[in-house]
Amino acid sequence: MLYNLDGDSMKNKEEAVKLIKKKLAKQTFYSYKEIAEVTGYHPKYILKLKDEIINGSISLEHGNKNRKPINAISEEEKIKIINLYKRSNASIRRFCKFYGSRSYSCVYNVIKEYEEKMKEGTYENKNNNN
Repeated sequence: MLYNLDGDSMKNKEEAVKLIKKKLAKQTFYSYKEIAEVTGYHPKYILKLKDEIINGSISLEHGNKNRKPINAISEEEKIKIINLYKRSNASIRRFCKFYGSRSYSCVYNVIKEYEEKMKEGTYENKNNNN
């Protein structure tokens, strides 16, 4: 395993792809095992990258990048939480126990975000039910 100047092992997909492309173009004499050692990847992964390069299906960014999580809270639910909280006299902790369908941290973050936007004056009520 090779190390960079900081002593960390080097794992760089871009570097691996560049070396594999050079190998396929017969511009380097590195073997796939040596490419694996240089980049810090397993030799089987290097061969998988080679197949992806040949097929043209290589991607340097993660497949889930920019995708909204499936368990993310919807805007409608945020509005519902904020409207219920505005009408209650309870503390955040008691309100979270009352609401119950989301975790404490989730409800707390929605309420805190609302309170910060109210202080800044940037909160827009998307639902006209007061």
